[in-house]
Amino acid sequence: MRSFAVEGGSFLLDGADFRVLSGAMHYFRVRPDQWRHRLAMLRAMGLNTVETYVPWNLHEPRRGEFQRMNELGAFLDAAAAEGLLAIVRPGPYICAEWDNGGLPSWLTGRIRTRDPEYLGHVDRFFDRLLPQVAERQITRGGNVIMVQVENEYGSYGSDQVYLRHLANGLVARGVEVPLFTSDGPADWYLTGGTLPDVLATVNFGSDPERAFAELREFRPGSPLFCMEFWCGWFDHWGQEHVVRDPADAADTLERMLAMGASVNLYMAHGGTNFGTTAGANRVGDRAVGEWRPTVTSYDYDAPIDERGAPTAKFWLFREVLARYAGGELPEVPPTPPVLPAATLRPAASASLRESLDALAGPEVSAPVPPDFEDLGLEHGLVWYRAEVPGPRGTYALVLPEVRDRAHVFVDGELAGIAERDGAAPDFKTAGPATVEVLVESMGRTNYGPLLGERKGLPGGIMHHQQYLNGVSARPIPLHDVSGVPFTGEISAEITGEPLSFFRAELTVAEPADAFLALPGWGKGYVWVNGFLLGRYWERGPQRTLYVPAPLLRSGANEIVWLELDRVGSPLEIRTEPELG
Repeated sequence: MRSFAVEGGSFLLDGADFRVLSGAMHYFRVRPDQWRHRLAMLRAMGLNTVETYVPWNLHEPRRGEFQRMNELGAFLDAAAAEGLLAIVRPGPYICAEWDNGGLPSWLTGRIRTRDPEYLGHVDRFFDRLLPQVAERQITRGGNVIMVQVENEYGSYGSDQVYLRHLANGLVARGVEVPLFTSDGPADWYLTGGTLPDVLATVNFGSDPERAFAELREFRPGSPLFCMEFWCGWFDHWGQEHVVRDPADAADTLERMLAMGASVNLYMAHGGTNFGTTAGANRVGDRAVGEWRPTVTSYDYDAPIDERGAPTAKFWLFREVLARYAGGELPEVPPTPPVLPAATLRPAASASLRESLDALAGPEVSAPVPPDFEDLGLEHGLVWYRAEVPGPRGTYALVLPEVRDRAHVFVDGELAGIAERDGAAPDFKTAGPATVEVLVESMGRTNYGPLLGERKGLPGGIMHHQQYLNGVSARPIPLHDVSGVPFTGEISAEITGEPLSFFRAELTVAEPADAFLALPGWGKGYVWVNGFLLGRYWERGPQRTLYVPAPLLRSGANEIVWLELDRVGSPLEIRTEPELG
């Protein structure tokens, strides 16, 4: 029987001193066919463990409807096959720059507290999830050595009853390996987010001496563990691409390892925020600061890049880790090939308005605009319609709060675009008139006090000082675009209007990775063979979308995109990413 334990200031694996050299890789941000390659890259860098979060909203997108529940277990098995131990961070909250921090959009009750309604939902999810973790613990022949209680709770609350409920629930469901918490290295984080009998770890990107001194003061005699060494960072739309000097990151890693600490690289390999899974953040004041949605790429400037290739940071980290790994490192796996450069011209188009019957849910009427959540919609679009009574004069048309972006139409004509936290557009109309508002969700806040926010038009639609009541809404989930009624052909000179779907064909001899660019196009979504790849936006910094080889097939492949703002040039398949 194997074992993993915390004893004094050390970790013990099968009774012998052990240093955890871990790297974060999220199974849900990497296509399953590529797990083994990425895990082998972790081993080749010098790591002995992989860490992953578990996003609750991926597995229970609608209350009581579970999906993809076996993926975590399959990932842990793949890690074991590559010789890696595993750390599991099941939440229920994960942050991770993931939509709503992993919490389902349908949750009610006071989230991340002892609220009985919230805890009932958590318990039901853990009942379904945790058996596959428990049966893969190292004590039962598997590779799981640690399980986290919540995540960075000291950044949010101080409900010790809630944390105790979660810890007891993990144990009651069969978790017998050490539990741990992870928080920032300061007294208020650590006093709010920890439990006295649970290992405390800290998260930081620099100055390990100060961070570990804070941990030692709080928990003298406990092993030092940086559960998130932020060796890179993530990007927001409209902001500069964030990178970290590889030598600086390697120096910080060397310093913490020289102190005898264990480490988890966050991220070792970031992957991709496929579909509409990217979160958002408030920058500055966490309640009223600037709201910024996260880009589709989760490359994170990690040592293993988005497509699994080693970076300069990888080679420097490998040099450092080789001195602590306790043996010769495996050979670095070859990087998978990429497709040759190509140009793709749209072959057909279909307007979004004319596609509603094929894509949208039934129309719902309500006194005020229903939120996305009221319509059972996680993300996508909602087409709202209201009537301005008349006859009346010309007055301002006001949207007091937009979450997160809205195309506004008056009597079928586009009047303009309104954005969350943006300057109020100067919309005016007389009455009678028909007002339509197409609202797009760009990701729920994943960190801080705004968790659990709702999407849509929570401030309603107003004409002058008067609410427009009697609003209809059609949800457009964007999951399946196979029914889009493409008609006609597009000439060599690209034509077509925004707020339309476009289709092109990509022919390949053998599937390989690719990078898709949409030069001149404004903002929208891309599907590859029916799989929603993610969002694109001319604001950048991201200019290409990563297309994993498993999404392609030999022969013809269908590329569909929904353009909301502006029609551009032919699409391009590129051999290198452009992330800013």
